[in-house]
Amino acid sequence: MTVRIETYSGRAIAPYIDDLARLRIQVFRDFPYLYDGEMDYEANYIATYAQSPDSLFVLAIDGFDVIGASTGIPMRDETPAFKAPFIGLGYDPAKIFYFGESVLLPAYRGTGLGVRFFEERENYARQNGAFTTCCFCAVERPQDHPLRPADYQPLDSFWNKRGFFHRPELRTQYSWRDVGDVHETDKPMSFWVKELS
Repeated sequence: MTVRIETYSGRAIAPYIDDLARLRIQVFRDFPYLYDGEMDYEANYIATYAQSPDSLFVLAIDGFDVIGASTGIPMRDETPAFKAPFIGLGYDPAKIFYFGESVLLPAYRGTGLGVRFFEERENYARQNGAFTTCCFCAVERPQDHPLRPADYQPLDSFWNKRGFFHRPELRTQYSWRDVGDVHETDKPMSFWVKELS
């Protein structure tokens, strides 16, 4: 495999916003996100990362094609919906590094790139020196969701192996339009947390 990993921070990520937007729309269309995305919204959402000087893009590139990406940003630079659950439990957002998405085209899964995405973001957070905690959030879908594939395997064990543990008391909601829907609806999301020793 000829895939290489490149990392960018702050405004240096700007040339890759459209690449990540396309990946998010493609990958998150599948269960459990079922996200019916649009490029304009995506570009605006991802621009938040470009405005944070301590943000991180980890790109997996095959030849000239970005085939996977993961992101991170200091929680202090995230939206109130993501900060509020932590503030409510006494966390300092300035000490939390938030892992955004981790998206990879299906043909490249199972090759270690997903592990590498987690390693790169955690190493970045540790080297920064300001962070004591890493976290990410995941959508919650009911077991009997009609679009849940019969062979669907949640990523809980993968996340546990990376040292992240589910903290269901840390909850938020985020709104998007599901595939096949006309309007956006709120989705329950909960956080997975790792304390950096």
